[in-house]
Parts: sequence; C-alpha cells; structure tokens
Amino acid sequence: MPHATLLQPARYLRTRWKNDGGWTTEIARREDDAGGFLWRVSIAEIEREGPFSAFPGVERDLLLLDGNGIELDIGDEPPLRLVRRFERVHFSGESAVHCHLIAGPTRDFNVMARRDAITAEVTARPLVGSMLLFPEPGVAWFAYVHAGELDARVGNAVVHAAAHDSLHVAFGDHSGERVILEGSGELVLVRLAHA
Repeated sequence: MPHATLLQPARYLRTRWKNDGGWTTEIARREDDAGGFLWRVSIAEIEREGPFSAFPGVERDLLLLDGNGIELDIGDEPPLRLVRRFERVHFSGESAVHCHLIAGPTRDFNVMARRDAITAEVTARPLVGSMLLFPEPGVAWFAYVHAGELDARVGNAVVHAAAHDSLHVAFGDHSGERVILEGSGELVLVRLAHA
C-alpha cells in the first residue's frame, strides 16, 4: 500500500547561511548511515551575491520560484541566467558556482541527490484536475505545492496539502496501487529513484 506523508512549513528547518548571504529552509531529507544525506529537498532565499557551497558526490537541481532571477557562473561554462519562474539548472556539487542577483532577492527550489545512490528528476507543472503516480520498484515521489492545493488519494484515504505544504509518497515493495493527485495550482515534482 502506498503511503503519503504530509510535510508542513511549521516543521521545516530554516537556517542562516554561514556566509550570511541567505537562508536555507530544509523541507525533507533521507539520511545515510554516515550522518549525511542520500537526498535533500530545500528552498533557498538568496539575499546576497556569492559562491555556493561545494557538495562533492552530489547532483544538484535548482528552480527559480520567486524574484527577478539569478545569473550563475558554473565552472568554465558561459553565465547562465534564470529569470522565469520554474526555470531550472542541473549541475554537479563539485562545480565552482558563483551566484549574481539580477534585481533583488530570490527564492529557489533545490534538490540534492548523492549520485552513487539516488537519481532525482525534477519538474514543475500546473495541476489542473488530476494526475496519477504509478508504483515503480525503488521509486518515491516528492511534491511541493507552490500555489493552490491538492488532495492525494491513496485507496480510501485522502491527504490534503495547501500552498507551501509538501507530500512524500512512498510505495511498498509489492504495491500495485496508484496514487491520485487532484486539485488546482502549481507543483514542483521530484521523482527519486535508486541509482
């Protein structure tokens, strides 16, 4: 039987960056045996230009949620600008990354996955009506409600999520039952699969 866990902002962990350039709000993470993480989902509030922290062995995805955008210098690549909501960039945690603010602070959705253990696929989409999550071996889903609301139907049970809430959907090893997401709004979806 699939299991949908509701995560709400009151339980998120918000911490100030060591370089004092912004905040990270950790929404969820799956820890490894060494005290690190297999995957982590968070929101960054970038208030000041500066370098990103290095995360060796980790693949990263960043999506612009709010603000006028950022420009990223990633290694020796040409500068990359994210100016439209839900524009996304993927890069390795070893890369040297410097962030420039285009016109004021931004909020960004971040997914980090340890590449030897987890593959993360990140998309943002409107939710109009319903969509289905089908069980796959070794796959879990994470849904962040950026705007609007949704109901996750698991059998006869319903889990309701409002704006800024999140859902973690885990399928049992032998589950053949799908999860139905219904509502209206905007979601960021993360498919988390064992590498």
